[in-house]
Order: sequence, then structure tokens, then C-alpha cells
Amino acid sequence: MNEYPEEFAPELDEAYAEDAFDEAELAAGDGAAGETAVLGEGAVELAGEEAFFPRWPWLVSVSGTYGRRRGQIDEEVRVDIDGRYPQYAVSGTVRMGLSSRVDWAARVRRTGTNTWAGAIFYKDGALGLFPYTAVRVRVYRSIFSGQRRVVVTYSGPGIRRSHLYVWRSGTFRDVEFEFDTVAGTTAITAIQTHDHPNRPPGLPSESLSIERVFERAGYRVAKSGGDGIIPIAGAGPNARWSDMEMHDAMQAYWSRFANQAQWSMWVLFAALHESGTSLGGIMFDDIGPNHRQGTALFNDSFINNAPGGDASPAAWVRRMKFWTACHEMGHAFNLAHSWQKSLGTAWMPLSDEPEARSFMNYPFRVSGGQNAFFSDFEYRFSDGELLFMRHAPERFVQMGNADWFDHHGFEQARIAPEPRLKLHVRLHRDLGHFEFMEPVIVELKLENVSGEAQLVDEKILEETDHLTVILKKRGGEARQWVPFARRCYTSKKTALNDGEALYGSLYLASGLNGWDLAEPGVYQIQVALHHHDEDIVSDPLTIRVAPPRSYDEEFLAQDFFSEDVGRTLAFNGSLYLGQANDTLREVAGKLSDRRVAHHCRLALGNPYTRDYKQLVLEGGRRGMTSVQDDDGAFRVKKAQPDEARDQLMSALLEEPKEAV
Repeated sequence: MNEYPEEFAPELDEAYAEDAFDEAELAAGDGAAGETAVLGEGAVELAGEEAFFPRWPWLVSVSGTYGRRRGQIDEEVRVDIDGRYPQYAVSGTVRMGLSSRVDWAARVRRTGTNTWAGAIFYKDGALGLFPYTAVRVRVYRSIFSGQRRVVVTYSGPGIRRSHLYVWRSGTFRDVEFEFDTVAGTTAITAIQTHDHPNRPPGLPSESLSIERVFERAGYRVAKSGGDGIIPIAGAGPNARWSDMEMHDAMQAYWSRFANQAQWSMWVLFAALHESGTSLGGIMFDDIGPNHRQGTALFNDSFINNAPGGDASPAAWVRRMKFWTACHEMGHAFNLAHSWQKSLGTAWMPLSDEPEARSFMNYPFRVSGGQNAFFSDFEYRFSDGELLFMRHAPERFVQMGNADWFDHHGFEQARIAPEPRLKLHVRLHRDLGHFEFMEPVIVELKLENVSGEAQLVDEKILEETDHLTVILKKRGGEARQWVPFARRCYTSKKTALNDGEALYGSLYLASGLNGWDLAEPGVYQIQVALHHHDEDIVSDPLTIRVAPPRSYDEEFLAQDFFSEDVGRTLAFNGSLYLGQANDTLREVAGKLSDRRVAHHCRLALGNPYTRDYKQLVLEGGRRGMTSVQDDDGAFRVKKAQPDEARDQLMSALLEEPKEAV
């Protein structure tokens, strides 16, 4: 058996010392004899099997799914300690009746003959069903019947319980695929691993299918129906496919289509996406209530063109199409790109893996480019990805369950192999802490890191059409920030020398989605800038919104977090939205010592700095009528320097450090 990786030993040793496995207590009766007393029925047989176990430990893998059912309680335990790509983890699900459920996961290491133990690092759901903090797994394998069983001992502060689980499956979950192909296009669903000479020296020579890739990831794979041909007429007069057309085709041709979560996925092999040859594949299904059910591959895109001078161009193309299919299907399992793991997830913190030889990395992104990638690529997912696929709660992974982008981001970003520009998202404060009701504004910095001058649009950081901003609250769903207004400037280039930067700011507190950053909690902000044919993706920025400090704040927040107040702050003032201005005055007066007061006074004073044009309907709005019929006319309100000075002095100069 493999030992548990040593890098996890310190955290597990700490867990043992706290409450998990007191050796004196084990010796007093929680070993095999203790299990006999707890388990009763079947314990004698287990004791007999254990006598033979140490002599033939290699007979059969014990990794897989075990279960037990007692009345309304159904339990499942997934043991991942041997076999292909073991993750040295044990996870489980406890279901009680129709509505109560808890999921848990533990990292384990070998602690004795046929025994693994470790701390529980994750729990989700009805936690009252599962008060434990550590587990110990003892494995039994019969040389007579081949029956595999495990005894799992759960422990926590002052509690300990053991259960016997019987073998259910050699895999962790079941999934089914269906491959459909547009007429005139070929589906590449299997390759010969030695067809291309650039490969790892020890890579076995075999015929490798997509199904086998996911079986090795821990799944029992089935086909949901006969793979079909979609007539090209179904695409309409345009042979290039849009996301909506593919979604419609999925509903029409996929035999398992349903607006519900299910372990089933549709894969379409087509020629081109409407965006052109630069898109090789896509997890397109983020339309409607159930995401991640469909992916598509585009055979006439860049993946059909081997690099010049390649030793075996036909094999390169087959391998690239196969890799792209597995990559996009990985997204349907809710896997992010290898360099985007740190966006945050309700499952567990993940580290970026920019050099991973995984289906979820781009070959050209690693050091040395795609030649270096494939020379060390073993047609697998990384260990972190396998841990997620095998042991994360079902809803995070299952197709049609948690929304795409709920736990990862920027699935379609096209990132250059050697980026010339770097995008930073930052704050003008030491800590990313915001007071309750304080609007969140961030600074963008676009830096030239190419070593030579670059031409960029002067207003590139102000045209929001170039920007995609993702906001994600810890434990919640990710949302795209949608501004109240979009600006389009004429293109005017400026030279950005090496090391120089452009700067801009984004008011992210509110937008067309409402107040995205209002509730107390921890958020991550990440921005992608589309520049020419590439996407420049920033590192994520973490901020914390504090809870309300008083009853007054909670009470005022009910009027403050409105669309009109959000618009007034976003546009630095309005003389039309009178109720919003009343709210801003009240907040500035009652919360004068809070940072939100600076924002309120700025928005109240700014409109008075100049003559202000306002459309007035003398006859009142009479429904769907013209402005002329309503006696509409523009009126000009003269600037009021004294009012502007009072508000702006208070907003900007009384506490300049806070104002900045």
C-alpha cells in the first residue's frame, strides 16, 4: 500500500493530538476487539478475515464506494487510498429521510496494518447529523469471497462511534456521456497514445478513449444512447454555431435532455463557432436554469492546424482534438482552468497550478510551451482536480446542479502564451476592509511587461465593453458586475513604454444587478480585459465588508441600498432623483463619522458645480406620449457654488486621507 504524502503529516498530527486517536484509549478496547463489541453481527467473520489479510494485501484494490442503510438513514463512504492516482482521502454522505443530508471529507494517511486515519477538513449540510472531527478506516478483504468491507470509526470531542460498510462499487460516482456530430464533421473520441513521438518516455502504448480518461478519474462511465448525426440544416443558413443554437440543438437531439440535475452530459462535435477559428471548444451550457450539461468541440478551428515543422502533424491534430474534448468535458464537471483555482470555492481552498500537466491546463501556457507540456503529459487530471471530482459534494460536480462559474471563473478566457500587458486590481488602503454601506471602488492598473513599447487605447480602462468583472462572495454564487452605463470612445492610441502603466477606477458597489457588494462578508474580485485577440486576466482581489456597527446603520441601509441611490452614487450625483438625495442627506447627517458619508456628500455637491440641464414635463407624464405632447422642455439650473463648496469641502478636505 502507498503511504500518505508527508506534506500533510503536520496538520494530521495536530488533529490526532487534539481529539482523534488516543493510543491508550485504542489499546483499551477500540481496536479489532472494540469493533467486535460495537458492530455485533458480522464481527466474528471480520476477525477471521483479518487473520488472512496481512498475508495477501495485494489481492485487490480497496478504493471505491461502500455503504450501509439502517431505516431512514443511508450512508455512503468513498475510500481513496490505492488504485490509480490515489488521493489519500475518505469522504462520505449521510442521508436521513428525504430532506436531511450532510457531506464530509477527510485527508488520511496509513497509521497501521490495513488502517488509515485523518482529520475531517470539510463538512456541509445538516451538520447536526455529523458532529465528528476525525475518522479512522480499517479495511477488510476476504480471500474466500473477495468481499471488501470497511469499519469506519468517527470521533470528536467526547464522542466515538464505529460502523461497518459493505462494498458497493469500485468507482466513486456514475456518469453517462452522449456524443453527437454535425454532418460532415468527424468526432475524435479515442487516440493511440504513441501516435505522436513527443510523449513521456514511460507512457504506455494503448488505445485511449474519452470514457477511459474519466473512468481513471474515478467514474463508472456509460453511454446514454447511440451517438447521432445532426443534419447541418439544423444550424440554419449559417454553418457557424452560436451558444443559443447549440443549446437548442442539445434540447432537440440529446436523448437525456431535462431541466434538472443529473449525472449526464451532451458533447457536440461541430465545425466552427460563430466567434471564429480562435475558439477550439466551449462548455456552452450556461443558458437557462441548469448549467454545465453541454460542451462542444470545433474541428475546423486552430486545433486543426499542427505547428509548422511538427514531426507528425496528423497525430498532433488528433491528440489536440482529443485533449480539447476532455478539457471542455472537465469544465462540465465544474473544473476551472489550472491557473484559476484560487478564485475561491465553497468546497475547499485550491491553489493555482500554472505548470500542471493536466487536461485543465493550456499546453502553450507552461514553461517551454506545448512541446514541454506534451513531453510530460500523461492524459490525466491533476491531484487537486481528482480530489474535487471524487470527493466534493455532489451538487458542486454534478451536471445541471451548481451553476457554472459558481466555483470557478473565466472559462472562455483566451490568454496569450507570453502576455505583453499585466492587469492589476488594487485598493488605496492597507487592508481590503470596507465599512458597512461604504461603496466599493477599485483601481485598475494596466502595466506593460513586454520589454518594449506597446500601443494601447487611451480609454481602454474606461470602456466597460472591454472589461468583464466577476464578484464572488465566499459561500455564495459568482456574479458578473453589469454597469449602469457603457461608454464607447473613438480609438486613440498611445505608446506605453516598458514598465509604464495606465490607470482607471471602477465603481463596483452597484449596477444593473443591484448592490452586488452590500452584504457583510468576504468577497473576491477578478477582472478580465479584452485587448485585441487576447484576454488579460487579473489576479483575484479579496475584500471584506464589515457588518453594521449600530441599529441606525441597519435601519438606514433599508433605504440606502436602492437602485436610485446606487445610480446617484455611480454617476456622482443627480438633481432629478430627489428621494435618493434625501436618503444621502440623512445618511451623511446620521453617520457623519463613517466613510459612506464622504460618498454621500460628494454626490450631493457635485451637481451644483456647474449649470445643470434637466428635462421638465410641464404637463406631467401621460403614458406612452411624446415629450412634446407632455409640454416637455429643458430647463437649466444655475450652478450653486456655495452649496457645492459646503458639500465638497466636507467630502474631500476635512479628512483627506479618508477621502482618498
